Amino acid sequence: MAQNVGRIINAFPPDEPNAVPPMAAVLNAYAETLTEWARATALQMVTDVNRRDRDAFMERARDLSTGLRQELRNAETGRVMRQLMGEQVDLIKSIPIEAAKRVHVLTSEALLDSTRAAEIAKEIRRSGKVAESRALLIARTEVARTAAKLTEARAQAVGSTHYIWRTSGDSDVRAGHRHMNGKVFAWDDPPMVNEGDAKRPNWIRHHPGEIWNCRCWAEPILAKE
Repeated sequence: MAQNVGRIINAFPPDEPNAVPPMAAVLNAYAETLTEWARATALQMVTDVNRRDRDAFMERARDLSTGLRQELRNAETGRVMRQLMGEQVDLIKSIPIEAAKRVHVLTSEALLDSTRAAEIAKEIRRSGKVAESRALLIARTEVARTAAKLTEARAQAVGSTHYIWRTSGDSDVRAGHRHMNGKVFAWDDPPMVNEGDAKRPNWIRHHPGEIWNCRCWAEPILAKE
């Protein structure tokens, strides 16, 4: 899909402002043609993640009582899966739309600063690579976010109210996430996490695994009986 976005953009002259409206129209039309493919792609991803999360959750919950394990098997995750699929379809379709907006911004910059026209034209021709980077970011983030949301749904289905924040424990863990490691939080009260640094803090409220490139996960606190 990202390669197609690049081909569409590169089919138009990068230094011609009048080419932007028809190019944007083609990209927006392309986004609409992606609907069924996006649904199928999202369904496959959500189904695969749901199966892995269910198996992992059942392994973690092996000490639960028989009654709670039965409740866990019957946990209603369909609503969460449908919501996630809808959100992912929108994200997939946003890639060509945002590419069109990016080219529009770059073309406007070239009109305002003709000395950078060649540099900006080169940046426009990179649109396929930029779209690919965004697609990969969406894929990584949505797989982790889907797992996080399904874990939360299953945990709450068996009466879990809190979880322990866990990180992957390596050098790539963000400083703000290292600070959260091992702490207990409530499912219904996501913590504020610093996604920036000490000099430029960027506080965002979220559970582990719910934000871009996050590899953290929530360890549900489960009652034994």
